[in-house]
Amino acid sequence: MSERVQSAGVTAIMELSVIVPARNEERSLGECLASLVQQSEPGFELGKQWELIVVDDDSTDGTRKIAEAIAASQAGVTILTAPPLDLSERGGFTGKTNACWTAAQVAQGGHLLFTDADTVHEPGDLSRALREAERHNAALLSYSPRQIVSGFWQHAVMPLVFSELASVYAMKKINDPDQSIAAANGQFLMVERAAYFAVGGHRAVSDAVLEDVELAYNIKRKPAAIRFRYAPEALHTRMYRTTTEMVEGWTKNLALLFPKPVALALWRVLDVILFFGLPLAAFGIWWLVPWQRWVILLIWARTLWRFYARVARSHFPAADIAISVLGIPMFVYLLLRSVYYRRVKKSVVWKGRSYNPVR
Repeated sequence: MSERVQSAGVTAIMELSVIVPARNEERSLGECLASLVQQSEPGFELGKQWELIVVDDDSTDGTRKIAEAIAASQAGVTILTAPPLDLSERGGFTGKTNACWTAAQVAQGGHLLFTDADTVHEPGDLSRALREAERHNAALLSYSPRQIVSGFWQHAVMPLVFSELASVYAMKKINDPDQSIAAANGQFLMVERAAYFAVGGHRAVSDAVLEDVELAYNIKRKPAAIRFRYAPEALHTRMYRTTTEMVEGWTKNLALLFPKPVALALWRVLDVILFFGLPLAAFGIWWLVPWQRWVILLIWARTLWRFYARVARSHFPAADIAISVLGIPMFVYLLLRSVYYRRVKKSVVWKGRSYNPVR
């Protein structure tokens, strides 16, 4: 760095601080941290030009031991303990914002990278991201990783979710300073230190379930440039290992991510009706004349093209996109379940904690 930046009482003496909040992540954390410590390269060495901070968020499994083993063998790795949460305090911290804010206050990097414990980073990921942020003069740079899925429901449902996200949060508009829309992915969110503390960091979005999106809005309104893109060459992630985890995770988020989740559910139901109903009508209604059958089949072909063109925006493999129509019933269930928990029960559950989110 050419100059030192001071925020939150800490002087930035490194280029980058990588912050990994972790709560009961023993299945993923080891691979994540291994991919991060291997990022060192000449002129960009862990413990000199950058540091790694792992925040143990009240884990009850082997998460802390895994982090401590890495720290014992590698200079530049720090283990922190997140302060206890007061879940009875409406509008207080969530577990993730609490962990991120804890680390940010002691981080020494001119940039802060918040990345989840279930991510795996490709070699050179960190230094390339710093150069990309500098090249685009971006105060905030966020990547959408390549998603690793398992089991039928994940293969069928995840393309639907990410295709809708691509529609609602069009990256071209997000990256346009003249557009008000903003978004980011907390799986990889790099932000300039000065810009982060200028908007209050994670403390300002402490009660937000979608803290990454809220932080991006705060940065863009500052105003400062943000850059968000799909980056399969940079990292990948396995968000959910079981269907149960997927249901809990999307229940927490979908009603917030989509402005009209009930209407979206109804549109996807219509997709199923048209997808399967039109060919049945074309060949099952005996009194239709040939040209009428062809009209119905043409409408069906247009339906197929429209549906799959939309789902292709998810960047998932062709086989997953092909079976995604079978995932619509589960997707509709998740949308309505999220609305119920958000608007009726007014609470969400994540990683063993129940929150009463204000936003």
